[in-house]
Parts: sequence; C-alpha cells; structure tokens
Amino acid sequence: AARTALRRGFDLQIEPELRHFVYMPLEHSEDPVDQADCVRLIQALCAETGDTEILRFAELHRDIIDRFGRFPHRNAALGRESTPAELAYLSDGGFAG
Repeated sequence: AARTALRRGFDLQIEPELRHFVYMPLEHSEDPVDQADCVRLIQALCAETGDTEILRFAELHRDIIDRFGRFPHRNAALGRESTPAELAYLSDGGFAG
C-alpha cells in the first residue's frame, strides 16, 4: 500500500506533518531498498519542514538493517535464531523496537 501511494504521489498530497506515516512501512521493512528509500524520502521531508527528529529514527532503522540484514529484536517473535552479534547488540542496549 505504501509503495502504491508513493507511485501515485499520494504522499505529496498529505500535509507534511503527517507525511512520514506513509513512509513508516518502509522504515519498518527489513528490505535494504525500502530502508534506503525511506531515508531519502525522510531527508526530503526534513528539508521541506526543517524538522530533523524523524530522520534520526529512519537512519537508526536503516543502520540496523545495514548491520544485521534484519531487526534482531524481532527474532524471538518470528522464531529466528539470533546470532552472537545480535545478542550482544541487544544486551548492550541496542534498539529493541
């Protein structure tokens, strides 16, 4: 649904203060392409609004996917075995959703 909205330009028809909600499915995807697109879209939104707080979260999500290829905090819920690096990241206070 988010990709369809983007293809059709629906995101640009929403007031800037709410537009990031269209981008959130990309931010929460484990696909690196979605993550890159989300950061790009959020950067453009921040340039328009001057509010950079949402960019911090988009970059955080992207960096986790770049590092692990998935969100380690989802592993238990999805029945995935965590790697030692993921466990160390989570135990050191890494992003937990």
